[in-house]
Amino acid sequence: MKNTHPPGSAPAFAGRITEWLTFDNMHHQWLLLAACFWVIFMFMVASKFITLTFKDPDAYSAKQEFLFLTAMPDAGRLPGEKHVPEELKPTGKMLSDSRLVQPLVYMERLELIRNVCRDEALKSLSHTAVSKFVLDRIFVCDKHKILFCQTPKVGNTQWKKVLMVLNGAFPSIEEIPENVVHDHEKNGLPRLSSFSDAEIQKRLKTYFKFFIVRDPFERLISAFKDKFVHNPRFEPWYRHEIAPGIIRKYRRNRTETRGIQFEDFVRYLGDPNHRWLDLQFGDHIIHWVTYVELCAPCEITYSVIGHHETLEDDAPYILKEAGIDHLVSYPTIPPGITMYNKTKVELYFLGISKRDIRRLYARFEGDFKLFGYQKPEFLLN
Repeated sequence: MKNTHPPGSAPAFAGRITEWLTFDNMHHQWLLLAACFWVIFMFMVASKFITLTFKDPDAYSAKQEFLFLTAMPDAGRLPGEKHVPEELKPTGKMLSDSRLVQPLVYMERLELIRNVCRDEALKSLSHTAVSKFVLDRIFVCDKHKILFCQTPKVGNTQWKKVLMVLNGAFPSIEEIPENVVHDHEKNGLPRLSSFSDAEIQKRLKTYFKFFIVRDPFERLISAFKDKFVHNPRFEPWYRHEIAPGIIRKYRRNRTETRGIQFEDFVRYLGDPNHRWLDLQFGDHIIHWVTYVELCAPCEITYSVIGHHETLEDDAPYILKEAGIDHLVSYPTIPPGITMYNKTKVELYFLGISKRDIRRLYARFEGDFKLFGYQKPEFLLN
């Protein structure tokens, strides 16, 4: 039957509307279907990416500034988890999640010490007996099972304050009088030497143990300035007893009337026969003897070795590893104060003979190698 309605009539217009709505509805359905396929595709890609990420943690860790290694008991090790050799497992306390996380840099420091200690050629420079002199340097915090070996001129005053607060001698670091810190009858810091042999061994085996080092030559400069130039704690014996003894033995120009000079100090420390003077000076020598003589790092297995040059990072790490970061904070470090100052070192050694500097290095070579400090070629050659 023929359509008798004119093109512009209402029935014809309604037909076109119906066709258009049908087409538009199908268009929306196709768009909705395409969107669904797109969402499903993106979800599959994301799932694949997430799976790859979790399967290859090393690909992420390798990009980090520090690589974190986790030591866990073998029985509780997850499938596919890497095994850490026994000698490389960290010795600090367990964290709250029963895992121990230790940045690679601190493990490398301990590994370096182990390697140097095994070097027969350096044995005379890296080994020492765990004598009363060494045990006198180690302070004890029984409450938190911590041992701290004192290495003077490396920020030890602040660490003593930390331990004094932990031992309950003072409620906070800010309330500790400066004159009490180094008064061992008032600071509440027992020395390891005050315990019986059995108690000493027990603490050495089970406690968290640490000490701090800095560039050996820069430490000697600090000791010289502190004891013979400024002497802020008013310790007159350094100028009136020790300095004259060094001058009498080591000053080359006998007509020189000035007080002790750094050159005299270097000549004394580099003398292979320095020990007869050391005996006269007694425990005052702790400010310039080697780290080996102070802390016996080849005989005592320390948990962490901090470096003065990186103390801003090392101090919080030590507190965390010792399990006390929630109890006390290391005092604020002024910006730049712990950085190595090559210009200062060059200035102090200016005019001192290469022979005397080489003899000084020969004595402190063990400290340089044990703790990864570069040989000061700019002074030696």
